[in-house]
Amino acid sequence: MQFTESHEWIQVDGDIGIIGITAHAQKELGEVVYVELPLNGKVLQTAQEAAVLESTKAASDVYAPVAGQVIAVNEQLKNNCDLINRFPESEGWLFKIKIANLSDLEMLMGRDEYLRLVN
Repeated sequence: MQFTESHEWIQVDGDIGIIGITAHAQKELGEVVYVELPLNGKVLQTAQEAAVLESTKAASDVYAPVAGQVIAVNEQLKNNCDLINRFPESEGWLFKIKIANLSDLEMLMGRDEYLRLVN
């Protein structure tokens, strides 16, 4: 799993990335009550706004950690945002992307580096 400074994570399998927000981001947001996911097929650039999360505290943009095309969204979130609150780094994933350029991953942080950033 790799991380961005804007608190997204990506888990990569081949050229497919699963993307969500970090546990730190969820804690800062508070209870997520609504999610606006990207459309399947949407092409995203690195650091482009990809989704919006609304919580009891604020609305927050989620950015694409890498460039690519959205190939799936977590449909369960439409009826159960609590997955993001309870499992932000697993079942609460937001979308999957076919990564356009695997070298984009070189700009991301590992878990230890990310934890140093937020602690």
